[in-house]
Amino acid sequence: MLKMSTRPIGAITFDLWDCLFADESDEPKRAAAGRPPKKVERRALVHEALSRHGAIDRAAVDLAYDVTDAAFNHVWHAIHVTWTVRERLGVLLNGLNRALPEDDLARLVHLHEDMELEFRPDPAPGATEALRALHQRYPLAIISDAVFSPGRALRELLQGAGMLEYFDFFAFSDEIGVSKPHPKAFEAVAQHFNIPVQSIVHVGDRPHNDLGGPHAVGARGVLLTVVKQRPLDGHVPDALCDDYATLPQILAGLGSCTVAERSSSRTLAERATS
Repeated sequence: MLKMSTRPIGAITFDLWDCLFADESDEPKRAAAGRPPKKVERRALVHEALSRHGAIDRAAVDLAYDVTDAAFNHVWHAIHVTWTVRERLGVLLNGLNRALPEDDLARLVHLHEDMELEFRPDPAPGATEALRALHQRYPLAIISDAVFSPGRALRELLQGAGMLEYFDFFAFSDEIGVSKPHPKAFEAVAQHFNIPVQSIVHVGDRPHNDLGGPHAVGARGVLLTVVKQRPLDGHVPDALCDDYATLPQILAGLGSCTVAERSSSRTLAERATS
């Protein structure tokens, strides 16, 4: 059963992966170009970098990478923090009792962070058109976890897909220090627009993060199934969207924010940060 709640909307926030972009849709492009999956290439990059400074077994690198990934996932899900790529590689190198010169480490970080810019994931069908329509009526923001691609790279993805111009604020986990469903991710948006956090409507595909997160702070969540359907696991969406073309109408049914209200909220936010 859907939650039915009508009240003014202060801002619309979007998840990014499997919401605005189809996660892993870059893998067939990599395969067609004769490149290995990202998981394999990341491990190969570390092995190659270390091998330039002394022999090292590839199996040892793979194991250290697997352990580092497991540690990252634990911290991500348990305390809602996403280590930067540099931090992840630091943990990995410490586990191997190895080090890299700064130039080599910086290059390795860059290759990890920009991997999804070489073969780019596909935008979700209809996402750009929906954003264009919604931006005329609501303040829009992104709340997204940065796993390998940092906010810098994610902005470049959005720019390439013609989406960046429609967003007024970005709450990427590597930049704000927390990941969903931490309340601070949603509070950062509310603070930027100078609106009550309860007036946010969040759109995303993962019930635990994209419904549980906003609901924990009194905001609302729209479950998007355009790219992927996931079990609700006890979470109840305020609305369901299986086609981006219907999202403006769905949001209109949840509430509204006039252009004047939007302009006022931006002015107050600018004053607060001046």
